[in-house]
Amino acid sequence: MNIYHMWFNLIDSHKDVEFSRHVAAYLGHLKDQGRIESWRLTRRKFGFGPDGMGEFHCEVHCKDLAQLDSAFAIVATRDGQVEQLHRPVYSAVKDFKSALYRDFPDPERVGK
Repeated sequence: MNIYHMWFNLIDSHKDVEFSRHVAAYLGHLKDQGRIESWRLTRRKFGFGPDGMGEFHCEVHCKDLAQLDSAFAIVATRDGQVEQLHRPVYSAVKDFKSALYRDFPDPERVGK
């Protein structure tokens, strides 16, 4: 499993629940199309967390890099329904940081 992590803050934190609905619509659409396996949106609790990581954390799970690349390819078109769903998500965030992690040891790993 490859996990694309995103940390960020909202431009307007008063729209937090509205934002979560937009994320659910957008990432749910990608999941329904088989472009991702699953996703999860979390929010920092009681301010605990490293500086600079953002109040929100979103994980997108993909079975392999080909599936993740497929998701990026459709989003990169900036067209059609996926853009209508993506726009209210990306336009609401600031201080964006991301990382890509994998399960370890990898299932393909020789000599586990």
